[in-house]
Amino acid sequence: MGITSHTAAPTAALALGLFLTPPASIATSLIAVVVGNLSRTSPAMGEPAALTKKQSDALGTYNDSRSRFEQILSQRRAQINSNQRLPNLPGQALYLARNNMMSAYKDLTDALPSKIGRPNKYGIPPAYFSADNEPLLDEYRRLFDLMQSPPVDAQKSDTPFKDVADLGTAIARARGLDAANAEAAGRISLGLFFAETNGNQNIGNARSNKYKGSLQTGVPEDQNGRKKWAAIRKSIAAFDPTLILRDDKEEARVGNQDRRYNHWTAVRDGLMNAHADIFPQVPSIVKTLPDPIDQMKLFELIQIIPSPTRSALGSRNLVDYRISDPKVMAYLRNNSIFTFGQADRAKTSATFREILDAMWLFNDKFERAISKFDEIKKQSKG
Repeated sequence: MGITSHTAAPTAALALGLFLTPPASIATSLIAVVVGNLSRTSPAMGEPAALTKKQSDALGTYNDSRSRFEQILSQRRAQINSNQRLPNLPGQALYLARNNMMSAYKDLTDALPSKIGRPNKYGIPPAYFSADNEPLLDEYRRLFDLMQSPPVDAQKSDTPFKDVADLGTAIARARGLDAANAEAAGRISLGLFFAETNGNQNIGNARSNKYKGSLQTGVPEDQNGRKKWAAIRKSIAAFDPTLILRDDKEEARVGNQDRRYNHWTAVRDGLMNAHADIFPQVPSIVKTLPDPIDQMKLFELIQIIPSPTRSALGSRNLVDYRISDPKVMAYLRNNSIFTFGQADRAKTSATFREILDAMWLFNDKFERAISKFDEIKKQSKG
């Protein structure tokens, strides 16, 4: 699937987003209240009696970056509520402004550790994000919900999570895995769905004109996955004819439309394009990375930096395999890995263990994917 442009922002309630959007005047007032509250309560605003120049500069940079984030949130909300035409890639400015605020906050807490505050509801390490800024991130999420809403002709599934798990498991079985490892592949597949879209089917991408749909694929990736699916379809039919019957129905349903906006075909082709060839390595991956979240992170890296990740998998020591290519490091930073704060951005290389540890923004998504997978398993047994 190549290098994707992840929003790194949770996106939820897409179908309800437009209906629940407050009028422009109300939304503007809400942001004004948020800004006012932050001015009064943010720990970064309470300036100590004596600051060094470095500390003072860090505080000023953080306050400026937060103000800029607030301004862009307000601007985009006003544009949406007044039905103005949005700029190309309307989420990019929001994404960069959010990252700049978090980066500046990390630099501030590095300079003034006393500014590290209480835990936040997003599970972001407190050194990178002030819990007092939660309302701003709430608005950020709502705006992405709107900007990435599925097109009106998108073909949704009533069982989107089960579809992903079933397809991942079936593909893994067709690639020769036993039941336990095929189940792990199904769980990993669900993690990819959450990583790419936060578990929302058929969405667009406010930061890319190329990647779309439930697994955020480009047209060439989707077409390649479709060809690979045709090659293993008969072997799946031999042990899961019910899944193939569902596939027939979805193929008839999608017709000549963009298969990336049919949830079933988008997930199927996306998994076949980038991940099916890696599924045979699941047993060794599980042994090397026993934490299911680490397993999901590794497969997500196949989305972000496919060639280096495949090289790491082919090495004798996956976790110690080191990335030093500046372009690869830039791809990681574009996906919120080693992005926040001067210390992280100064890194010129990293091992895969360090990369996995730096993917903490994905943790919440993968935890929800695991919970959803466990729920699906209980339902199938009940």
